[in-house]
Parts: sequence; C-alpha cells; structure tokens
Amino acid sequence: MIIDLSHLIENAMPVFPGDEETVLLHSKRFEKDHYNNHQLSINMHAGTHIDGPMHLTDSNVYLNELPLDNFIGEGCLLDVTGQSTIHYREEYERAIKPGQIVLLYTGHSGCFGEERYFTDYPVLTLDFAELLVRKQVKMIGMDTPSPDKHPFDIHKYLFEHRIPIAENLTNLELLVNVKSFEIIALPLHIKSDSSPARIIARLV
Repeated sequence: MIIDLSHLIENAMPVFPGDEETVLLHSKRFEKDHYNNHQLSINMHAGTHIDGPMHLTDSNVYLNELPLDNFIGEGCLLDVTGQSTIHYREEYERAIKPGQIVLLYTGHSGCFGEERYFTDYPVLTLDFAELLVRKQVKMIGMDTPSPDKHPFDIHKYLFEHRIPIAENLTNLELLVNVKSFEIIALPLHIKSDSSPARIIARLV
C-alpha cells in the first residue's frame, strides 16, 4: 500500500509569506495547438518540499549533490499532536532507530490553506534536534511549514549536521497505527538549495 504524503501542486497554491506565488498555466491546448503543455513557475519552498543545507547556511552543497540514500529509508512516525513545542522525551530514544527518516505528525496540515498555517505552527526544541543528530537520522519531516521560527536556529543546527528537512507533509494521520513503512522522498534533480518533492510512504 502506498500513502501519498504530498500536497497537490496547483496554480496559486499557498506559499510561505514573502515567497513568490506559484503559477501553473495550461500554456498549450490540444483544440488550438494540437498538443497540450503546461508551464510552471514555482519557488523551491512551495508545497511539499525538502530543504537542503544551502537554504539557511553558507554551505555550497546543492540539494542534488546529497546522496540519494538520504531520501529513501525506514520511516518512524512520532505522534506529537496537541504539542505547540516538541521537546525531547525519553520514550523517543526507543522509538527512533539510527538511520531512520523521522516524521512528526502534529495535525497542523488540517489548516493548510489558512493564514494561521504559516504563523501558528508547532516548533522543535534544540534538545529534540540533538536527539535526531545523535540518532544520525537521514531526514526529518513534518506536516508544518517549518521546524522553527526566526532566527531559524533549528534549521541551521540540522543543516550543520547534514540532515535535510521535509516540510508541508500531509496525510500523516494514516501512518499513526502503522508498524512498519518505508519513506521515498525524492527531490527534483535540480541544482538548487531545496526542491519540491513527491513524498510517499510504502507500507511494508
């Protein structure tokens, strides 16, 4: 069974305040041009996407230069619904295995498209981020627009330890009672700091 954890890319989709709007045009039409085509203008942080180290650090490593192995692996879901701040808990030591891709289910994707989605979201603490580094996780993903807020210290800490961040996930509630699943989260093969991605969970 495959569960899609990605938001649909469409014209005028919600974007982080200050980012360029997404424009998806049906640029050629079969009835007039005898073929169909679409033109997409999108910033790398619109919708479901993966942040790479270059995003908020002075790294010169583009996202496409990270090993593909970072983006495929055994998944671990932590149910953190109802928490405005996600702290370290001893139980997470047992829940997270080394080298996993960790997903945080906050329930916040339920307000995707509303103004509060980008302003009133749960954030991670440094002690939780330190756990991710200690466990050498491949990637962290969440159903929120960011793991932190200005000055984005959690972003920077994770990037310093080469941990990519998947943001704006959805449908994580479908994984709450799943014991074993694989995450496939492939960014575009694009020379940029970050990239939109089609992220799925494959139940195993």
